[in-house]
Amino acid sequence: MFSFLDAMTLPIETQPAVTGPLDLDLIRKYSIPGPRYTSYPPATKFTADLGALELERAIGEDNADASSPISLYFHLPFCETRCWFCGCNTVITLRRESACDYLDDLAREVKLTAARMNRQRPVTQVHFGGGTPTFFPPDELRRLGALIWETFPNRAPDCEFSVEIDPRRLTADHIVALREIGANRASLGVQDTDPRVQLAVHRIQPQAVNRQAFAWLRENGFGSINVDLIFGLPLQTPASFARTVDDVLTLEPDRLSVFSYAHVPWIKPAQKIFDDREQLPGAEEKLAMFAVAHERLTAAGFVDIGLDHFARPDDSMAVAQRAGTLHRNFQGYSTQAGASLYGFGISSISNTPDTYRQNLKSLPEWRAALDAGRLPIERGLRLNAEDTRRRTIIMRLMCDRRLDFQGLSRETGVDFEATYAKELAGLDDLKTDGLLRAVPGGIEVTATGIPLLRVIAMRFDGTLAPGALQHSRTI
Repeated sequence: MFSFLDAMTLPIETQPAVTGPLDLDLIRKYSIPGPRYTSYPPATKFTADLGALELERAIGEDNADASSPISLYFHLPFCETRCWFCGCNTVITLRRESACDYLDDLAREVKLTAARMNRQRPVTQVHFGGGTPTFFPPDELRRLGALIWETFPNRAPDCEFSVEIDPRRLTADHIVALREIGANRASLGVQDTDPRVQLAVHRIQPQAVNRQAFAWLRENGFGSINVDLIFGLPLQTPASFARTVDDVLTLEPDRLSVFSYAHVPWIKPAQKIFDDREQLPGAEEKLAMFAVAHERLTAAGFVDIGLDHFARPDDSMAVAQRAGTLHRNFQGYSTQAGASLYGFGISSISNTPDTYRQNLKSLPEWRAALDAGRLPIERGLRLNAEDTRRRTIIMRLMCDRRLDFQGLSRETGVDFEATYAKELAGLDDLKTDGLLRAVPGGIEVTATGIPLLRVIAMRFDGTLAPGALQHSRTI
């Protein structure tokens, strides 16, 4: 196993960035609502005026080149029980036949979409999201895998195939089935290991269940395992969350995603129970939880990729970050740049180089569109030239942590420093506070600024309206 100390012997150009202690005063200052920049413009800017977007034409143009890669996303929304903190688009049911029915409908959507695509394009990434993909019985997962590879037979040799897993809804046969269809990466929802917190959020998950899931995944050759944690949940304290991080580190994950709980009871009514019980930690406690997680993970040798992502120095995500090939899409950070994303299932999002589109969010509406023989699209966005340039700038900040002025001029086709002189002048406070520094030919994010990447990227966002932010806080 590659250790953190081993990193000290790497050539300088491949050494992982190490983040120092957090400056909590700066994080307090800059903890404001802002987009996560899984897309630019953000999904809050999508429109239901589909006719003006010409999405059918965009799909046709995107498939003119058979050699361009594609990424496939499948939203599998079912859960047996509702976790009260959850903000995902889910369907709660104990009826396993729902998975079979849904897969029948997925097959119809895949067929409709594939008819508009060049099916020989190389598939470089597949992701099963949820909900709980392992709600699907093993044989249904095998059926979904058969559908994917029969429809899109050109699987890239280095295809990354990741699956979100609820360890509570997992059997050894699930893992075998997933490996049979090509899955090689897993992301486990753990959130918190404290039994009191688990009871408060309606998600009982003993650590022994997590250990069993890891054992099955490792035995079956999964090369990368991520763990999701959430801070800011009811009854959490900095000390209890530190114990959760320590518990998870004993599992030896390759990556961690440490998310801030987003309290939006006006969107997710199940969260109202947290207001009724008055058990949510305050802002200062929540900040301390993030600080203790950051401290423990970086001390354990994990690289702070940015936002809420951490990875071991030898993990492909950390390698891509150092090499400048890291990418960002609707699943978060990705090592597969340049691929068009095709999403299937309710609420899934797709993108071509100059468009985004999102499926209908409810099962009845989604099925009605399929019954009518049309793509089940609810809303979308077509990027203009300025959107595309700003997307490039924000992507470079979020992934590379630096801006190369000459390189951006070549990539965007404009004189970067002249065109964005106002935005560059508006970075002075970030430089004064030590989040950014000038370097020859550009600027780079400091170790202090890495946790506040969203704040820095917002300075180049042309869509933000003061007082109308519809986003979570940056920390």
